[in-house]
Amino acid sequence: MFSNRTQWNLSNNRLTEELARHRASGRKLFDLSASNPTECGLNYDRQAIMRALCSPAALGYQPDPLGLKTARAEVRDYYAERGEHIALEDLVLTTSTSEAYSFVFRLLCNPGDEVLVPTPSYPLFDFLAEINDVKLTRYPLLYDHGWQIDLHALEQAITPRTRGIIVVHPNNPTGHFTKPSEMVRLNQLCAAHGMAIIADEVFLDFNWNDARPGSFAANTGALTFTMSGISKISGLPQMKLAWLVVSGAEAEKREALARLEMIADTYLSMNAPIQLAAPTLLKLRQGFHKQLMTRMRWNLAGLDSQLAGKNCSRLEVEGGWYAVLRIPATRPDEDLALEILEKHDVQVHPGHFYDFPGDGHLVLSLITPEQDFAEGVRRVLSMF
Repeated sequence: MFSNRTQWNLSNNRLTEELARHRASGRKLFDLSASNPTECGLNYDRQAIMRALCSPAALGYQPDPLGLKTARAEVRDYYAERGEHIALEDLVLTTSTSEAYSFVFRLLCNPGDEVLVPTPSYPLFDFLAEINDVKLTRYPLLYDHGWQIDLHALEQAITPRTRGIIVVHPNNPTGHFTKPSEMVRLNQLCAAHGMAIIADEVFLDFNWNDARPGSFAANTGALTFTMSGISKISGLPQMKLAWLVVSGAEAEKREALARLEMIADTYLSMNAPIQLAAPTLLKLRQGFHKQLMTRMRWNLAGLDSQLAGKNCSRLEVEGGWYAVLRIPATRPDEDLALEILEKHDVQVHPGHFYDFPGDGHLVLSLITPEQDFAEGVRRVLSMF
């Protein structure tokens, strides 16, 4: 009765089941896996947000498949502030980056076509690909005094059915940025094989070094689809405002945009109140960014301090919201995460959730409130 594309194993894993039991018990939970900024004790300008959502103009209906020009202009200005100059007509608004991925998969792929995806990375890609009848092929990220793309393995993974390469910039959870030399090689491979770059930049603003990393939004070496949104940069995942920037050779770019406009017009998913609120919601990113970076810097420094003398270490991180611990691989990561939850009331993500190549990794969220983070880390490290 149901399609094969939704034939998932819907049973809960052991960690999810234990987490449900823990929450039912009422015991204090130290959540070092937090990903929802609205539940992390941060301050939002509530009045400004509510006022922005009450525009009388929202009572009128002026559908634009690409998104209202006023909202797209705010996104264009966001990139201009970063030194990336893009044209208004090269922007497509979507309700989420997940929807943006679906648009791009539908644009590029016939059923069974392939897209290359990095590993480690977050597991959402598997579901998005299956829903859109796309096959994922993984290419490895290597760690040697920092993360890098295994470009040789990536090239070997390309087949005649490969339509694109996903790059997460910075990666989640490894927190590394794609290097300029890697961008050059990705452009060469895509140009040679008729493929596109799909760049996920939702964590782009959260870099740990003073130098601001460049965006793929102005990349012209290959057809490129760059996505982001206010879920991360403004800490407003519930407001459902994201976008795609299309760049590359002019003829390819224009053809891609014409087809994307038809896809977007089929759904017309963006709602007027959010688009009209875009100026305010994007402006609020500045205060949110300052708050979150202050917290994450404090948490990262505290983590490093507590790691001194322990039989584990932190992998290098360049950006994003997460830190990766390398721990003794004496048992499966999921077993360790279960023990940490059961005995120490701390929730962490085991490395296998993100397809780390072997055991010996835990992923910690740096957006957890400072006191909870410090106590949670103390409890985790007491095991080593």
